[in-house]
Amino acid sequence: MRRGWKMALSGGLRCCRRLLSWVPVLVIVLVVLWSYYAYVFELCLVTVLSPAEKVIYLIFYHAIFVFFTWTYWKSIFTLPQQPNQKFHLSYSDKERYENEERPEVQKQMLVDMAKKLPVYTRTGSGAVRFCDRCHLIKPDRCHHCSVCAMCVLKMDHHCPWVNNCIGFSNYKFFLQFLAYSVLYCLYIATTVFNYFIKYWRGELPSVRSKFHVLFLLFVACMFFVSLVILFGYHCWLVSRNKTTLEAFCTPVFTSGPEKNGFNLGFIKNIQQVFGDNKKFWLIPIGSSPGDGHSFPMRSMNESQNPLLANEEPWEDNEDENRDIGRGRSKLTVGSL
Repeated sequence: MRRGWKMALSGGLRCCRRLLSWVPVLVIVLVVLWSYYAYVFELCLVTVLSPAEKVIYLIFYHAIFVFFTWTYWKSIFTLPQQPNQKFHLSYSDKERYENEERPEVQKQMLVDMAKKLPVYTRTGSGAVRFCDRCHLIKPDRCHHCSVCAMCVLKMDHHCPWVNNCIGFSNYKFFLQFLAYSVLYCLYIATTVFNYFIKYWRGELPSVRSKFHVLFLLFVACMFFVSLVILFGYHCWLVSRNKTTLEAFCTPVFTSGPEKNGFNLGFIKNIQQVFGDNKKFWLIPIGSSPGDGHSFPMRSMNESQNPLLANEEPWEDNEDENRDIGRGRSKLTVGSL
């Protein structure tokens, strides 16, 4: 009886937590809906007097608004991609691993299993990265999200504002959402500013629209400042081919820690997120190369293009030469 009550209480708490997780999204949706009303009706249809100015404002506003809402939708409802079945332990391997009480033997078992997989990153202690909750060997750049309760390929972070985990499947959409959000706020602020000044000087009658126009400028500027900082940070991450987690915790390879282990050069780094076809870069359509389970690495790329070896040192020169040489030999052998 008590066990049944505990299970019911646990289920109720999980349900409440899921509902509460949508509160930030609901706040954003309500703000966007109000901004649409304030801009289209209170500004363009009521405040702006010139018909030509109304048409121009509305055309450009709706063009930006469509891409803004489209990318936000894709960021929310594109499910995080999980590792495929070959990274999960088989039933027999799982039983053997759980029944083994010696940590060193468990570690060796994972090493033997990882030899069959394209896995080159390790834990800080040099062990194979294993998720004991999902019972799988983590692919490179994969991490377990405690909020989503799953391992996510190329996980960047869990974003409460989209109530979703940002990773391989939707990182492009998230970046586009940030870009169009910045553009949306900037467009509103620049077109509203002139009428804000007119209301401030008393050149326009003090009607209901005054509140909406003044508050619209304030909200647009406030969001613009915060969004442009966040967008700039993620642009920097893309230019280095890093995730947020990798920026805070240096990835460890079989050769040791390498801050720029996935850095392929500026253009190739961008292509790792947006793909080779530039006509898809601005459209929220999946175009990221690969399957999210393995990624090209700097050390392997250097063997084909030695010029990369001199790009962006991350340690002292002596340490860099030793680490790159050691990383190149080990990772190349591992890939074969």
